[in-house]
Amino acid sequence: MSGPGRPEVRSAWLLLAPMLVVLALVAGWPLLRTVWFGFTDARLGGAGSFVGFDNYLANYDGEWFGVLADRLWWQSVRNTLWFTVVSVSIETVLGMVVALVLDAAFRGRGLVRAVILIPWAIPTVVSARMWNWMLHDQFGILNDALLRLGLISSPIAWTADPDTALWAVVIVDVWKTTPFMALLILAGLQMLPREIFEAARIDGAGPLTVFFRVTLPLIRQVVMVAMIFRALDALRVFDLIYVLTANSAATMSMSVYARLQLIDFQEAGIGSAAATLIFVVVSVLTVLYIALGRVRLGERPW
Repeated sequence: MSGPGRPEVRSAWLLLAPMLVVLALVAGWPLLRTVWFGFTDARLGGAGSFVGFDNYLANYDGEWFGVLADRLWWQSVRNTLWFTVVSVSIETVLGMVVALVLDAAFRGRGLVRAVILIPWAIPTVVSARMWNWMLHDQFGILNDALLRLGLISSPIAWTADPDTALWAVVIVDVWKTTPFMALLILAGLQMLPREIFEAARIDGAGPLTVFFRVTLPLIRQVVMVAMIFRALDALRVFDLIYVLTANSAATMSMSVYARLQLIDFQEAGIGSAAATLIFVVVSVLTVLYIALGRVRLGERPW
């Protein structure tokens, strides 16, 4: 079967042209401006002059300066990667469990599917503020419940203690975003032919065998796409962490670091350099993850 000819390809490009122009203006131009400001010493509200790679890394009188020489930046990178790996892993497992439950036939399934999406539908800032009160060391319901159950002897400052702050952020993110993962995985489950499962049961395969030998291989691509979407969001996380813990170094993400430099310190050049590095990190990790996923699926990585 022959592919589309030149007239069809030309018509497709003509139809896509308005969208590409709008996308270039909305996304491309701000990105290019951000990259350019990263090479200047601009302050917030000022133009600045070209300084090359000094905002990224520079050596003056034997001392290193720039984003890449800042320990806080590398701390934010570690926090972001840790948060991404842990939260996406937990959300994938829980989302799979929820999707399998919602895929089963039972009375009231439609209502349960609608209710399960409520945490995801709530705006992130609202969720963060709500959980901020629930995790409060003096007034929080979580500490009160744990004290009544005798699981802790004194209230815990979940978002203020460096040992628990990042875990608290993960808990809130898992509560909010697991429904999103469940929705994507459920969509993949709904597309599977039921005859395959009936044949597996006739052959005597148990539920676990059916899941690992039939269900999981068939929805592997769907799960990979869902994890990519969530990883992209997690790597760019800002509002959840900022509302819960503000500028705390224990939980600071790369986006919070860029905001700190740009708004609090009014260093537009350094803040833009940090934002450019975030774009590079997200792009590289996304390409690597897609390539790794294709290798696992038996395809060529490129």
